[in-house]
Amino acid sequence: MIIVTGATGVLGGKVVDHLLESVAADRIAVAVRDVSKAQRFADRGIDVRRADYSDRASLTAAFAGGDQLFLVSSSDPTADAVTLHRNAIDAAVAAGIGRVLYTSHQGAHPQSPFAPAQDHAATEWMLEESGLAWTSLRNGFYAHSLEFMLGAWRETGIIEVPSNGPVSWTAREDAAEAAAAILASDGRYDGPVTLTARSAPTFDEIAMIASEIAGRSIRVSIVDPDEWVAGQVAAGTPEGMAHFTLGIYQAAAGGYFAGVDPTLGELLGREPRSVRDLLTSSAS
Repeated sequence: MIIVTGATGVLGGKVVDHLLESVAADRIAVAVRDVSKAQRFADRGIDVRRADYSDRASLTAAFAGGDQLFLVSSSDPTADAVTLHRNAIDAAVAAGIGRVLYTSHQGAHPQSPFAPAQDHAATEWMLEESGLAWTSLRNGFYAHSLEFMLGAWRETGIIEVPSNGPVSWTAREDAAEAAAAILASDGRYDGPVTLTARSAPTFDEIAMIASEIAGRSIRVSIVDPDEWVAGQVAAGTPEGMAHFTLGIYQAAAGGYFAGVDPTLGELLGREPRSVRDLLTSSAS
């Protein structure tokens, strides 16, 4: 039995959809906080179970009978993600799960300026200490975030950022398809597995791609980090979220998102989506 958490979210839902291409519905269960949002899975013969990362007893019950657990990391920036992940890992041990596949991040590191990367590093350590078989899917930074981070470049002709650095922008859809393939491989992949697009362009390189797509010059403007945060706050972004986002740019400048790996393309059997693909599709 493969148990998928976070199935009512985008990533987990797409993982289930891809799993159904090779795994029978009665071999899949989804563990979700709000079962009313999971009717589409029940309609396809998938077992729907209630599970809340803050309620360890619910997790242990939801994980019962699982051979593999797809553990989607907490996406709440205000939550204590490490504690929530600890609850899930302890529940997986109690339920006798055979292997945990955890959605980590390419830049997982205890010293990363990007706060979730520290949580991912801590969670990988907990998995290592748990005695469970585990796989951490170190996904590249999800490419759908790029449009937000580039700002209003189509209107202004300027990509305004507080620092520059390479990022292996990776389509969440590709990561979901690869995760399903790894789940279906039943233990072929062990430990950290890096899943990224083929390249990690800097914002200068992205500006060149954007210029070609737009048919006019797009340039990068590097803004003082404090000024950038102040500008975000003035535009209505909560200050805490502005500093959170600043950490992404700082981690990129520090090289935490620079590496690329061929594994994603090998799992997909095709080229992963690129920054050019993203910008082209969003322009149409």
